[in-house]
Amino acid sequence: MSDIASAPQAEDELSRRTERLEKLTAQYGNPFDVTKFDKTHSALSIKEKFASLAAGEKTTQVVRVAGRVMAIRNNGMFVDILDDSDRLQVFHDLKNTEPTRIELLKLLDFGDIIGVEGTVRRTPRGEITVDAVKLSVLAKALEQPPEKFHGLKDIEARFRHREQDLVATPRTRETLRARYKMVAAMRQFLYDRGFLEVETPMLHVIPGGALAKPFITHHNTLDMPLYLRIAPELHLKRLVIGGLSEKLFEINRCFRNEGISPRHNPEFSTLELYQAYVDFTAMIEITESVIFHVAKILHGSGKVKFGDIELDFTPPWPRKGMVDLIREHTGVDFYAANNAAKAREQAKKIGIATEPGISWGQVVEVVFAEKIEDQLIQPTHVIDLPKEISPLAKAWPDRPHVAQRFETYVNGWEIANAFSELNDPREQRARFLEQAEQKRGPDDPPHPIDEDFIKALAFGMPPMGGLGIGIDRLGMLMTDSPSIREVIAFPTMRPVD
Repeated sequence: MSDIASAPQAEDELSRRTERLEKLTAQYGNPFDVTKFDKTHSALSIKEKFASLAAGEKTTQVVRVAGRVMAIRNNGMFVDILDDSDRLQVFHDLKNTEPTRIELLKLLDFGDIIGVEGTVRRTPRGEITVDAVKLSVLAKALEQPPEKFHGLKDIEARFRHREQDLVATPRTRETLRARYKMVAAMRQFLYDRGFLEVETPMLHVIPGGALAKPFITHHNTLDMPLYLRIAPELHLKRLVIGGLSEKLFEINRCFRNEGISPRHNPEFSTLELYQAYVDFTAMIEITESVIFHVAKILHGSGKVKFGDIELDFTPPWPRKGMVDLIREHTGVDFYAANNAAKAREQAKKIGIATEPGISWGQVVEVVFAEKIEDQLIQPTHVIDLPKEISPLAKAWPDRPHVAQRFETYVNGWEIANAFSELNDPREQRARFLEQAEQKRGPDDPPHPIDEDFIKALAFGMPPMGGLGIGIDRLGMLMTDSPSIREVIAFPTMRPVD
């Protein structure tokens, strides 16, 4: 049975709570008219400050606390409240409490927001408690909470009603707080290395920087289509070209109108950074350093538990060529099968069907995804990707079909992508034209060419390394979360009729 009440139950509960709100308003004033409550302590700070109290010991310290009602016991003698730090017990001495407060207690419901003033003690059973002398209702909860805050078990309900899930499920609060702490740690790490944080447009005239289906919208005044950003790459490079900074980054939201899965959400977050006068090997060092830093911040070391495995993010991580990995695991050498026809033939021999029109590099990419990805459990940099699937990356001068690029895999997932950035505008135009002609899918139009970016490259871009890290997937690994929905506060959901 769903944790969200059925319609008749919800209507009955709403009627009961509304009736209590009316009584509250008539006898004590409308709680929704309250504009503030002067808290002096959080629940956790009280527990920490009075940790040395012996069982049964009382203090004269007056505190003012506020939070959501999580439990009501013995007709209101004990009320548990939850604030953003912890849960705290509040005691009302019903034998010696004024009648008006007893009546007020009778009007409380699970989920109400209350403020309490009182003194601190430790009960004979050892629990830090506030002995209330004053009680205020600050907001009335008209929505029935999930099973008296014993937790939401309906997974769909958890993500649709995240506010209830956050209150009911400590694990949810811990996961999302860890994700935001992770982002703050990444940001501070880059600040300390002299990177400048910037912002670039989320509405693009041309969807560029990656191969993906965009979300399309329309600007009424300009009467033109616009695309939600699929990647910030091209604008970030233009800032480096302009000399704003030789080291910059953006923690950004991107949007791709593609599938939803435990590892994919249409709206997602990435860290993307660029540094002038370095190549992709510097990006490997930054990738390892920033992720190791995050692991230490969240877990105290580079070792992180994910499911039944222990991931070790201690640098350095192995670097293995994409074609080399395929040869190691399948026996097929795509350097020997060095054209599209030969590559498709070799792929077929190991049970992988490919579309007739795809290129050598695309065949390598498909075989790698089918045969290798899920075997890369510990952090691994997959280097030397085909140039044909790397339109923005420099190729090796002595191996023109291979790009100076890497992808980082952990637990079989790609979490980072980086390369030595292509800065020759003539070569970039040729790559874009080649990309536009590549077969992608029956419903995919040719990828448009961003002429403004080509013009910016022609103005002169220094040699540069660029890196993108998937924040959501990294958050999954750092919080032992099996689904991307766990680390996104409000994941995309199909509406309920």
